[in-house]
Amino acid sequence: MSFYKNKALKITCIVSLIMICFVYHHYLNTDTKQIKFGATYMTMNNTFYKAVNNEIENVVNNHGDVLYTRDPALDPKKQNEQIKDLVSLEIDVLIINPVESSSINKTLKEVKKAGIKIIVVDAPISDDQIADCTVVSDNYDAGVQCAKDMMQRFDHARIALLEHSKALSAVDRINGFKDTVALNENYQIVGSEDCLGQTELALPALNKIIQQGIDFDVVFCLNDPTALGALASIKENDLGHDVFIYGVDGSPNIKKLLAETKAIVGTSSQSPTSLGKETIKVAYKMLHHKKYKRSIIVPTKLITKENIEEYDITGWQ
Repeated sequence: MSFYKNKALKITCIVSLIMICFVYHHYLNTDTKQIKFGATYMTMNNTFYKAVNNEIENVVNNHGDVLYTRDPALDPKKQNEQIKDLVSLEIDVLIINPVESSSINKTLKEVKKAGIKIIVVDAPISDDQIADCTVVSDNYDAGVQCAKDMMQRFDHARIALLEHSKALSAVDRINGFKDTVALNENYQIVGSEDCLGQTELALPALNKIIQQGIDFDVVFCLNDPTALGALASIKENDLGHDVFIYGVDGSPNIKKLLAETKAIVGTSSQSPTSLGKETIKVAYKMLHHKKYKRSIIVPTKLITKENIEEYDITGWQ
């Protein structure tokens, strides 16, 4: 009798063990599957994108998941190649800040066909139906804020623009500024140059306007790295009259200069920390089949000499 009891006990234990393994592999193990995220930003030669990525990476790491980050260095062809490489790594979500708004569309359609979620951050793509979600700052209003502040400070102005025509976020900022001054003849846009939003390209771009003999007293820059290049150009050329600069970002470098120098007047601040948090929040909502908004717009706020003390000039907001 005891032989049969022992045998029955062994069989019961084996069956129980098999059932435990079955439940783990088919239920528990799926919930703890490591999620793979891929991210590619137009350039990592900008602390703004590093701040966005850091916020995303912190949350991903806390979940025990993995993030692959790529830097195309402003090369659209390279970014397309990086996306294909990320797909080969079997990512679940692609986070993209596009180098160009339209040249990326074909590749993203292939990503979508592969069943990979797509979140566009900071700069929209031209076909926003491809993206599952777009997370951006209120870029148009950033330009409006700078223009309104300029008009309150100065009775008239001759304005030079430093642009990035292939990034829709930059185009929106420039358009917000231009639309605000358009109906007032006291404010004239006298010159513009493209600089891809890079400090090292903004300096020669503004030099070109100066060398053409164009007189200006305000420069509106699509972002803060451009504003740094504009400041360097003005110092290099010693124009002999005051020139005032507006940027967009609220970067630590510009906030420091805003507090210390006369030339930098204002910057419409973005929050890369908020953009990063919103991006990864919506990513996990998608993966867990929760409701989410397809368009998330993060407000901007103008920082000037009058309110600079309210901000931390050593870091991003």
